[in-house]
Amino acid sequence: MISSPQAAVFSDSENASSVSFPEGVLDPAPPEVQALRRLSDNLGSLFRSQQFDFCVDFRMAVGTREFGLHRCVLSARSSFFQDFFSSTTSLPVRVELTELLGDFEVGCEALELILEYLYSGQVGQLPKDVCMCADEECSHVGCRPVVDFMLELVYASFTFQISELVSLFQRHLLDILNEVAKDDIPVILSVANLCSRACKRLLIKCLEIVVKSDLDIVTLEKALPPDIVKQIVEERSTSGFQASEDPGFPNKHVRRIQRALDSDDVELVRMLLKEGHTSLDGAYALHYAVSHCDSKIAIELLDLGLADVNLRNRRGYTILHVAALRKEPKIIVSLLTKEHGHLISQ
Repeated sequence: MISSPQAAVFSDSENASSVSFPEGVLDPAPPEVQALRRLSDNLGSLFRSQQFDFCVDFRMAVGTREFGLHRCVLSARSSFFQDFFSSTTSLPVRVELTELLGDFEVGCEALELILEYLYSGQVGQLPKDVCMCADEECSHVGCRPVVDFMLELVYASFTFQISELVSLFQRHLLDILNEVAKDDIPVILSVANLCSRACKRLLIKCLEIVVKSDLDIVTLEKALPPDIVKQIVEERSTSGFQASEDPGFPNKHVRRIQRALDSDDVELVRMLLKEGHTSLDGAYALHYAVSHCDSKIAIELLDLGLADVNLRNRRGYTILHVAALRKEPKIIVSLLTKEHGHLISQ
């Protein structure tokens, strides 16, 4: 877990300031270190404390949460903000984070951690409530909530051109890759690709893992841009991990069913099945719908009653496994209802 080094605790009163050190620290830090800590604490207070709201000249919103900020601090700490604020004289006093980051979703907790660093120069601990999955036995080192939060930090730091944070979070992801589920690696690879050279080591390592994995081509196509998928396929072929005629590559009849599902057209799926070239089970169509389609379409396909709900795909997953991985409650509930629950083997 990322945390800041142990530091002195500063406190203020109306008439004096005091410095207290953690228990067990015998010698105070040199005066220049104390001064830097004091500066960090004061600037951090400018961000954290409502006492300084009168200084705020810019606000950044994430959903219902709003951060009061200071253009001079952000401009001095980030060339992204320097360019943003200097680009025009008629700047808005409030912006949505999506206006700065585009479609990539970054939560308020990740933004707060980055802003705290810009003000204080210190990186806080990862928030436990955000970085924990529902599994009580999980170590929460490389589970999906941790991965998602780290990727939010990486992408926001990259966009805001804070290179030292990009390097720090990239190192952390590299350290935990062995703890990350194989199905989550493409998500990391996708963000590393967005960050290009800034995350080159992470990109190379994730590519290596995916090439050697049994992740099927459809999963990769859904998670990654075409040029990366092409690179993976080529490396698998030259390395002997997979040939283009491998059963992981859907044939044209399976592709047609998948395209129909992508178009939310269950009736077209019925028509394609009548042609007799493949079946729902042969195309792993229900697995595909549960993984990649709207829950309504997956449930409609399930209600046709033409698929084996206990069928395992090439990676050994049943439909219930796939629904659980996607964390789609509507599909899980539908699978466990009276209509389908009795069909699911123990």
